[in-house]
Amino acid sequence: MLGTLINTAAVIAGGAIGMTFKKSLPKRFSTIYFQAVGLFTVILGIKMSISMQKPLLVVFSLILGGLLGEGLKLQAHTTNFGNQIKQKFKLGSERFTEALVTSFLLFCMGSMTLIGAMQEGLGIDNPSNLLVTKSLMDFFSAIMLASALGIGVMFSSVPLLIFQGGITLAVMLFGKAIPDIYVNELVAVSGIMMIGLGIVIMSIKKLRIINLLPSLVFLVLFMWLEKHVMALF
Repeated sequence: MLGTLINTAAVIAGGAIGMTFKKSLPKRFSTIYFQAVGLFTVILGIKMSISMQKPLLVVFSLILGGLLGEGLKLQAHTTNFGNQIKQKFKLGSERFTEALVTSFLLFCMGSMTLIGAMQEGLGIDNPSNLLVTKSLMDFFSAIMLASALGIGVMFSSVPLLIFQGGITLAVMLFGKAIPDIYVNELVAVSGIMMIGLGIVIMSIKKLRIINLLPSLVFLVLFMWLEKHVMALF
């Protein structure tokens, strides 16, 4: 968990620094920043997803995961939750929820999150070198995000801690022998979500990426079923 704690602290610190520049940063600088980050996120997502070996399972996972997320209204509930936090703490940031959701997805959907958290859970590396490197990257990203979107970036450290730390704890308890193919396909699904996030960041189209998160669970379930069904023949 040490890598995740370092990552959480890096986001908070970067967000705090970014808040000091919020009023002085011209809009044209934040605009070009989001264009650059959006393009990079799309390319990174393509690189992550292009290695998929089970495209049928991936597409069915995305479809069913998206339908479940839409039925549960995960994106809407996340937005409402962000608004409640904003009201409870009397935060004046108009883009608080946008900052919270965008930062969480940007910080948590990459391959470094999945692989680094799994490394710590398996006891391979603690803190994970991947997560330490990711912490440095997230620190600078948090500075720019907070300078453009506000304090919601700092609050994204909470779901980051829960999500990333939850992966580590789950692997510690249940994942001593996770096949590499599982990790590969999870990274591929995350990459597809990253492409969608890049489109959102560049303001091309509003996509409900949060509603796709159940796809990760469906993918693991489908791969487990495939393995055990094939074993019967």
